[in-house]
Amino acid sequence: QLQLVESGGGLVQPGGSLRLSCVASGFTLDYYVIGWFRQAPGKEREGVSCISSNGGRTNYGDSVKGRFTMSRDNAKNTVYLQMNSLKPDDTGVYYCAAVRYAFRTMCFITGEYHYWGQGTQVTVSS
Repeated sequence: QLQLVESGGGLVQPGGSLRLSCVASGFTLDYYVIGWFRQAPGKEREGVSCISSNGGRTNYGDSVKGRFTMSRDNAKNTVYLQMNSLKPDDTGVYYCAAVRYAFRTMCFITGEYHYWGQGTQVTVSS
């Protein structure tokens, strides 16, 4: 069974940090672009970041640039999202997703992604 599983979410105070993980099972992530997306209550799902198959290129949404860092360890079949200086507006369910195509900066089109995780909740609140 092909599956992505996110973890690492939780409740954190503004200014705090979290690191999300996304582990694949049933397939290897080596050839996939991975994206992180988030969805707040009542809002559309938005792209947060994406990374090329070898980890050499990344792209970030404007609202998280300079605060979030995406990385991957293909040997562990895992992708990470380091989130620093968290703000209340970062609250939402965070999803990882995989697509097999050549990396592009326009990597936040949700309909292009083949596989999705179930999401992990991130809440930024004092």
